[in-house]
Amino acid sequence: MKQLILFFLFAITINNTMEAQENKNRGAALNAHQQTLAAIAALTAIGDQEALRPALNKGLDAGLAINEIKEALVQLYAYCGFPRSLNAIGTFKSVLDERVSRGIRDQEGKPIIVDNRVADKYEQGRKVLEELTKTVQQKPAPGIGEFAPRADSFLKEHLFADIFVSDVLNYRQREFVTISALAAMPGVDPQLKAHILMGKNTGITDAQLSELTNVIEKAVGRTQANILRKAIGEPEIPVIQSDMMVRIAAIEIVPEYLEQYKAILKDQSSVSLKIEPDVISIFPMYEQDNPTILKLVEIYASKEAYDLHIKSEHFQKYKTTTLKMVKSLELIEMGAISPEAMPLIFEKLK
Repeated sequence: MKQLILFFLFAITINNTMEAQENKNRGAALNAHQQTLAAIAALTAIGDQEALRPALNKGLDAGLAINEIKEALVQLYAYCGFPRSLNAIGTFKSVLDERVSRGIRDQEGKPIIVDNRVADKYEQGRKVLEELTKTVQQKPAPGIGEFAPRADSFLKEHLFADIFVSDVLNYRQREFVTISALAAMPGVDPQLKAHILMGKNTGITDAQLSELTNVIEKAVGRTQANILRKAIGEPEIPVIQSDMMVRIAAIEIVPEYLEQYKAILKDQSSVSLKIEPDVISIFPMYEQDNPTILKLVEIYASKEAYDLHIKSEHFQKYKTTTLKMVKSLELIEMGAISPEAMPLIFEKLK
């Protein structure tokens, strides 16, 4: 009887856990695989190897197969160029080597097809593009295809034939990778809009595209996320909010700790700017006549952004590590004389 009761309680616990997980999944448009793959594609596209390394680890931890990530990185050469694709592949190899050294064995996944022997690769690629666009693809493609036939051939025969023939990633996953990469890069709005339509044809939903904007904002920044928001018909989020914080931090450092402090500060400010989208500026400077006097120009998109920043793990580590190094600290809250001119600063930084 006791065993029966225990079994009954165990069954209820498992059922409740499964229901909770299902509810959680229903509440999220993008699952962990999609979120991490999007971040990997975006960071590859902008060439940020430092941020790509933890993103790759996170993707593997979420269950992405090695060959899935490889296929995404290889495909991206067609959109962000060989240098960034090869750099990302090199970073991925080093991440895998490091994980193996720690005893982590990640799943390899489906084998990658490397041999595509068909009579007419152009026709193969043209048919794939027709499936993606749901429109007839003329031969040669009008416009650029007629002006630069070799580019049209490479597009059809290599990208949509040789690369897309591998089923390690399906068409929906491949378009998701492409959209994520294009959303991260400035100056490719026409291609982004075209692939958003292709992505929808493969089953990518409006809710997933909406959630993708948040992934892009976290990985790359609000400016690029707003480009994606505009492309999918969503309102842009202002970079500058009404409660934006601007201040100058004046810090005097104990001379014997100066070099050590500057190294820690440089690392902390860099990390903050990279992983906190609403930390707009932490710009350290020193007085030339008195190098132990430092001034930091700090800009936070909102009061909430500042509160989250000072609670972050990297800031707390910086604060506790440098406590004995700081002789004095003055935080000077600033107000803009011409708030309407502030957006011009960010336009010039694009």
